[in-house]
Amino acid sequence: MDGAPAEIWLKLENLQPIGSFKIRGAGNAVLSAAPEEVARGLVTTSTGNMAQGVAWMARKLGVPATIVAPHNAAATKLAAVERLGGQVVRLSWDEWWAAMEAGRVEGVDGLFIHPVQDDAVIAGNGTAGLELVEDLDEFDAVLIPWGGGGLSTGIASAVKALRPDVRVYVCEPETGAPVTAAMANGRTPTKIDYTVSFIDGAGSGALLPKMWELAEPLLTDAFAISLEDAAAAVRTLVERARVVGEGAAGLAVAAALSGRVEAERVVCIVSGGNIDAGRLATILEGGVPD
Repeated sequence: MDGAPAEIWLKLENLQPIGSFKIRGAGNAVLSAAPEEVARGLVTTSTGNMAQGVAWMARKLGVPATIVAPHNAAATKLAAVERLGGQVVRLSWDEWWAAMEAGRVEGVDGLFIHPVQDDAVIAGNGTAGLELVEDLDEFDAVLIPWGGGGLSTGIASAVKALRPDVRVYVCEPETGAPVTAAMANGRTPTKIDYTVSFIDGAGSGALLPKMWELAEPLLTDAFAISLEDAAAAVRTLVERARVVGEGAAGLAVAAALSGRVEAERVVCIVSGGNIDAGRLATILEGGVPD
């Protein structure tokens, strides 16, 4: 982008069949499972993108899919799940996060695909990192939105294995930035406040212990991004690159445009493009969605 503090490259995961990187992890997890497990149906907890990945795989394989979503999940994403034939169950944020931590949903039958810490999901996400190394002869840093850590861990594991000098930064909304807080606390997780926002694919009030253990050695640092800057980055993507990205995708671009990373070539992971039309309209008009 002209005038940017570095040469910025975009990894367009919004062009995946479901509009998000989540098809990578969902596909790998489902296809790696035993057929008799898959035949019981698929279950996941998701704010919307993993929900679509699991529902897409369920439709492809002819099995039912049950999606447990928090109350702030984007209507656009859940409508897409239902079009794919998935059944949506809504919970409060606290109930939903408890299911995430537990790795199961009480009373719901089927093969549970954890949206973040399933090893096969992380490996599937890592294919995006392999593609970066294959497609770019060199880059100095990669910026990744952090939701639960599955994307960051997968990409960082692949990139670091092949190019250990590349720096990896994660980006979070300042309304829920547990990695940024941990980094400021000597890389030790600490309790933070969390406020839901239009950035439904990133941000939370806590770190999943397994994911922090895996990710921490791979990460250079973390950035907490304001909602205003994230919205401005989504608008910049549309206006200057003709790319529609959701709120989480705006985090990495906002960090790159801010000049916080000293580098010549930076890769931003545009994690998805599933944004409600109303939210996008507000952003394009210069505002920040509620």
